[in-house]
Amino acid sequence: MNQEFVIATRESRLALWQAEHVQALLRARGLSVRLLGMTTRGDQILDRTLSKVGGKGLFVKELETALEDGRAQLAVHSLKDVPMELPAGFVLGAVLEREDPRDALVSPKHASLQALPHGACVGTSSLRRVTQLKNLRPDLRIEPVRGNLDTRLRKLDEGQYDAIVLAAAGLKRLALDGRIRQYFEVDEMIPCAGQGALGIEIRAGQAPHASPLGAHAEAHLAAHLEALAHRPTWLAAAAERAVSRELGGSCSMPLAAHAVWSAEGRLTLSAALGHPVETARPLLRSSAQAVVADLAAAEALGIAAARALREQGATEYLKDV
Repeated sequence: MNQEFVIATRESRLALWQAEHVQALLRARGLSVRLLGMTTRGDQILDRTLSKVGGKGLFVKELETALEDGRAQLAVHSLKDVPMELPAGFVLGAVLEREDPRDALVSPKHASLQALPHGACVGTSSLRRVTQLKNLRPDLRIEPVRGNLDTRLRKLDEGQYDAIVLAAAGLKRLALDGRIRQYFEVDEMIPCAGQGALGIEIRAGQAPHASPLGAHAEAHLAAHLEALAHRPTWLAAAAERAVSRELGGSCSMPLAAHAVWSAEGRLTLSAALGHPVETARPLLRSSAQAVVADLAAAEALGIAAARALREQGATEYLKDV
């Protein structure tokens, strides 16, 4: 086929790396693909935390508009930024194999979290990270840091923070992993749902606007995306995302969820919930395990982990969200 497919992407260096990675994979399968760079509301609003201005969905809305009006046929996202409920007419066409899911400490002077001086300032705008950091080091002063990865590193280098916490995956993708002082193991600081994975969003078959390329071309693209999908990552991420969805997931909810596969093919899901206001309160934790062969089973596992959190008091924690 000689149609050209268009990828909608944010214009940060990391987002462009991710889109170019998918572009290369599709070109290797014989498709003609170009990028459509866009600036989202999430990129523009840097003086407030995401939880106060609309959540991570601010990073994807403009890209979805480009899909809806036919300017693009797919959008590449960090899966952790994709809302748990996609708007009607949109689906995930693929989830790619996960990079390192861990969080990482970056600091110009200090070798680890424990090496930070008493009362040190640590930058993160993730409530999930705030609550887990407070449970590890209650003495820390944690301040928000917004902006793309390069902006956050610049603010650190300017001395605004003693350390910042970032996703290891983004640092590795941009060959900046040399700046990592400490990797937090996933049982020490549980990642957020989908962390380290890329999600490719496309329009569902019932999308209201016809594609300028035609239904056959869109079906052709969907088949190629299915071939790129990494099923173990997709199932693990589906379980993680189901925890948040069951609890009414939002950016204001300090929730962590991470699933790992055992050698026997069982999926073990760990989840933790912090208090959104009293961030030093103990984390609520749950774990669930099952044989998972499809998305329905993955989501059932996530629901089980979420209900276990409710049994421990998640409803009381979440009333302040």
